[in-house]
Amino acid sequence: MTEPLATEDAPACPPAPTTQRRPSRFPIPRGAVDTHAHVIGLPPDYPFIPGRAYTPPPATAESYVAMLDATDMTYGVLTQVSVHGTDNRLMVEALRAHPQRLRGIAVIAPDCPDRERAALKEAGVVGLRANLFHNRALDGDTVERFAAICREMDWHLQFLITARQLVPLAARLSKLPVPFLIDHMGSVKTTQTMQNEGFRTLVSLVRDGGWVRLSGAYRNSAEGPPYRDTVPFAQALIEAAPDRCVWGSDWPHVTNWGVMMQVADLLDTLADWAPDATLRNRILVDNPQRLFGFPEV
Repeated sequence: MTEPLATEDAPACPPAPTTQRRPSRFPIPRGAVDTHAHVIGLPPDYPFIPGRAYTPPPATAESYVAMLDATDMTYGVLTQVSVHGTDNRLMVEALRAHPQRLRGIAVIAPDCPDRERAALKEAGVVGLRANLFHNRALDGDTVERFAAICREMDWHLQFLITARQLVPLAARLSKLPVPFLIDHMGSVKTTQTMQNEGFRTLVSLVRDGGWVRLSGAYRNSAEGPPYRDTVPFAQALIEAAPDRCVWGSDWPHVTNWGVMMQVADLLDTLADWAPDATLRNRILVDNPQRLFGFPEV
């Protein structure tokens, strides 16, 4: 390899379990979609960006599809991982290898050329991600540029953003000309009150037309599985927009420095967030199929 991997500033993440089991609390419905996962390569073939915050292990498309099979999920959505920056090659290779089963969310530069955007769409990309965790300079004008690209490409726009960061952007987001989605329930820690300004802003945006990903329980929770302290936060978002909530595994769980969970643990938590089977089916099947363009099965 031509560059060091784990460093003091970019510590190594533990890998996801190599074998997965089915959730125990409810049967997964046909057509279920895991709306958030990553594939990860290693340098020199797939370089890491300078200044990354972590060093992940490799995560292949074959391992991801095996996880989907083991947990009875029908479809999956790959999101470009931050350590590969705007180099979407590995994700595109995965989409081309599994065109019936996978869709993609790309990360691009605002001046990404038309031919590159067209190639991404042809491969199965259906949206863009704006990462405010690792790009603090992402301002409202850039967000609107990405929204214009999404409108042109018939894509939606996703945000990795904290609920606190949402507050100054909320007015602009509410006027975007394309669907937008907030990742990981706004990354609100359960040690905070639900009345904090960031979470109230998130609920308001979702109620008024935004989408939200019910994911990241292990990131937001102050407890371990089954993450019961996340229940009121998730249920507030579901109540605000039951037709615009989707679920994601966040496999292979990068930057998880604690106990590595099974995806089944996260699906079992969904039974607490949405005890009603009809509502769970909307979150797992109907809503994501509509947003990500998967066919009914």
